[in-house]
Amino acid sequence: MMKLSTFSKLLFILFFTNCVSIYSFQANAYQKNSLTETQNLVKANNKYVTLLGTQVHIGEQAPNFKVVDKNFAPVQLTDFTGQTLLISVVPSLDTGVCSLQTKRFNEESAKLAKNITLLTISNDLPFAQKRFCKVENIDKIKVLSDSVWRDFGAKYGLIIKDMGLLTRAIFIIDEHGKVKYKELVANISQHPDYSKALIAIKDIAPVLVVQDENKDDVATSAETKK
Repeated sequence: MMKLSTFSKLLFILFFTNCVSIYSFQANAYQKNSLTETQNLVKANNKYVTLLGTQVHIGEQAPNFKVVDKNFAPVQLTDFTGQTLLISVVPSLDTGVCSLQTKRFNEESAKLAKNITLLTISNDLPFAQKRFCKVENIDKIKVLSDSVWRDFGAKYGLIIKDMGLLTRAIFIIDEHGKVKYKELVANISQHPDYSKALIAIKDIAPVLVVQDENKDDVATSAETKK
């Protein structure tokens, strides 16, 4: 069997990587040309941008999607069956508003019931997301990347044309997979309505009944003190 020199191996790796990059570019270009365009929903710098993909509406069944986690492992909407989801969508974690948005929901996550899951999705590469989470101590929400297939952005109508970023948005999906709440932030430089989204998810998620094992003891103690 022929042995390749180190230089030959390097050339092969470079050639293979270049072929993959060209294929990915062509695939993304084809997808971009085939997606539905929506105008007059979101502004950047006081000018409307065009959103690519299919707009989803409240009351519809949420489309399944495939993204990746920090280790490039695939994650799908169906992985969260039975959970009430709040999906926080940001253009890039390396910008001020996106960073604050992600940190806010990370803090709020600790206050929510166990049947509520919070996700952040952006088109940042998993490497960048992993670095951001480590520096900012983001450890209570799941941060996921749509950079590989652009599947989430296309199915939810969130890809900003000619920018390759996702527009800022909030979605709440109930335990049956229905879209119950949607906010497309009117200007991508602005924050979403945190209070409204957090109130909504608490109303949408089923109430968890926690059995207090000490209830009888507490009642007995209270009666004794009367």
